[in-house]
Amino acid sequence: MKAPVKYALAFVLAVAAGHLGAIVAAPRLIMHVALTKMSQDGKIVNGFQFGPRTTEKSRGVVRPSPDLAYASCVYDLSRGPVLVSAAPSPDQGYVSISVFDARTDNIAVFDTAQYPQGIRFVLAKEGQAVPVGEQVVRAKFARGVILDRRLAPTAELFAVADQARRSNICKPL
Repeated sequence: MKAPVKYALAFVLAVAAGHLGAIVAAPRLIMHVALTKMSQDGKIVNGFQFGPRTTEKSRGVVRPSPDLAYASCVYDLSRGPVLVSAAPSPDQGYVSISVFDARTDNIAVFDTAQYPQGIRFVLAKEGQAVPVGEQVVRAKFARGVILDRRLAPTAELFAVADQARRSNICKPL
């Protein structure tokens, strides 16, 4: 094989390997860093944490919206399913719960437009037993994060959203 063909083939193989590595490794690495930071190095898992009111200096993982109150639960399903619930805000403000897995994939979304009485589900790995009658979200990976976002554009509405989100549940069954 001639030298130019060898170099071209080596280049194509290197680009393909780099591309595949980025597609497979990058999401897992990004989420590993995010979960480590959000769980305070694994100290807070399977329990909601409540962020302060967003300001122009807020920069946790991404740039947050100043109109939202945030709560997060880093979950670990390695010992079994997790029960998740979020009450609606008393002011009928919008609430959204999103579930992300270890590859950054959004695997479920719930909101108060669909569930005005509140959101409740069991998060379980594929193959884990869950209680009969519960809404179930299945995850391929044991770890990930659940985000609660509530409309709270003013200090007064933030206080209302903050009180409501503090009744959130993210706990092992």
